[in-house]
Amino acid sequence: MRSVVATEPPAVLYDKRGPIAVVSFNRPQQLNAYNTAMRDALFAALQAVRDDPDVRAVVLRGNGPAFCTGGDLREFGTAPSPTVAREVRWRRDVWGVLRTLSVPTIAAVHGYAVGGGFEAALLCDLCLAATDARFAYPETGLGMIPGVAGTQTTPRLLGTGRALDLLLTGRWLTAAEAVQLGIVTRVVARPALDGAAIDLAGRLCQLPAAAVAGVKRAVHQGLDMHLAEGLALEKRVAVLSPRGVVH
Repeated sequence: MRSVVATEPPAVLYDKRGPIAVVSFNRPQQLNAYNTAMRDALFAALQAVRDDPDVRAVVLRGNGPAFCTGGDLREFGTAPSPTVAREVRWRRDVWGVLRTLSVPTIAAVHGYAVGGGFEAALLCDLCLAATDARFAYPETGLGMIPGVAGTQTTPRLLGTGRALDLLLTGRWLTAAEAVQLGIVTRVVARPALDGAAIDLAGRLCQLPAAAVAGVKRAVHQGLDMHLAEGLALEKRVAVLSPRGVVH
């Protein structure tokens, strides 16, 4: 008899629906905790988005009961040394690619968005959440520092005090609390989440691509500038827009 070798399903699924790229974490049995395979697959999917001129918007979501529960703790400490572990992560700057995509990105969060999963949602431009969504940063309590830009994106969004509250205490946020803080733009029933994210992505696809890319560039680069420098950047970006500056 011929032996059958079981193969692991893809850790990330990429589904192109016209101009919308749907990228799904696909380790539902592990609550979409990301391991090396997921990181590499996500890097490839985001590169495909970046290099495809037909993609006009991205939806990042998770299969199974959770959005993403951060790094898979079972892989921690398996690298030959911390230096090797850092080199492996830096070789594939997954989160840098997500942050710098020129097309709008939407996180569709349900269940747990913990640690790196919470941070991944913050790296997206917009975040929709199901009523069952829960957000938390457990890293500090585990003796670690959030490593997916959470120490930078959180205070930029919430301010220093609120960011330190979440980052240091590790307390849980409900979807309703996340809306109040400005982390989430809209809360919907769990069965409606994917449809709402696709609908929003479709509306964003109708906008001029150059204008969307210009807005993202002005906002993200401007955060690191003084107001006068940011206004000058806005003017430069507006001039590059096909319609120019609109008064």
